[in-house]
Amino acid sequence: METLSTQPETRNVSATPNPPKKRKTGIWRSVLQQKYLYFMSIPFVIWLFVFNYLPVWGWTMAFQNYKPAKSFSEQKWVGFKNFVDLFQDERFYLVLRNTLAMSLMGLIAGFVIPITFAVLLNELRGKYFKRTVQTVSYLPHFVSWVVVGGIITKMLSIDGGIINEVLVSLHIINEPIQFMAQGKWFWGIVTASDVWKETGWNAIIYLAAITGIDKELYEAARVDGAGRFRQIWNITLPGIRTTISVLLIMSIGHLIGIGFEKQFQLSNSLVTDYSEVLDLYALNYGINISRFSYGTAISMFTSVVSIILLLTANGIMKKTTKESIM
Repeated sequence: METLSTQPETRNVSATPNPPKKRKTGIWRSVLQQKYLYFMSIPFVIWLFVFNYLPVWGWTMAFQNYKPAKSFSEQKWVGFKNFVDLFQDERFYLVLRNTLAMSLMGLIAGFVIPITFAVLLNELRGKYFKRTVQTVSYLPHFVSWVVVGGIITKMLSIDGGIINEVLVSLHIINEPIQFMAQGKWFWGIVTASDVWKETGWNAIIYLAAITGIDKELYEAARVDGAGRFRQIWNITLPGIRTTISVLLIMSIGHLIGIGFEKQFQLSNSLVTDYSEVLDLYALNYGINISRFSYGTAISMFTSVVSIILLLTANGIMKKTTKESIM
């Protein structure tokens, strides 16, 4: 009789296959996988280079006594003379004061009011009324400052201006005030005009951030007995903290470069000492009198200070709140 072997069958464990190696994905593989997205971005990269980086070459004019009729090689180099003239001009410090004052006022009002408006608008229960208010609030954003300047000037006029008529009818003042002829009112007028024009538009991004907050958080808060104010303070505002931080950093970066449209449309010869900002200063004392190198020096100063403010604000926010744009 044939005997069966009871010994277990031995296996060669040394011949186990090696685990599969991970694919090496480099930058070129990523480019090939997303080639259509890269192709779509090429026009925007070209636009950014042509209109944002290529003009930086013009900063060389700040170190020259630029004459339009001469070529680049024929220009006379003067070093930092234009910057020395800039910092020795008393008018520059007056203009810098106006710029910083209106920027800070606009920064505070332009953040507090849109955030408050967005939070209150989010608390509205009527869907159609909420949409109507939101639509009406951001329509002024699409109105040019030329039109807004005319509206504001007419409203503050002493001859039929609605502001003076209301104040006189309520016996707050005895006679109309010439708001547009007194420099002490100009900063407030510019800030209030900008808030009226941009509040609805600026609130859109906060409303979008609020809609991204988990609704279950509000339900849990209501179960715990939290009222509306407690929900806003503990859920809504912390939920949009990242959005607020990013927009605040970007606004601080533009603190000194606020443009000149508002000031140009609302100013007059009686309030020039309060209405002139750096961009208007560059236009009046640079371009208009053909001091192109001096105007370039002013613009270069504005850009460099804006970059420093942006990096400083980003660094402070990154250390304090862990929020950053870079």
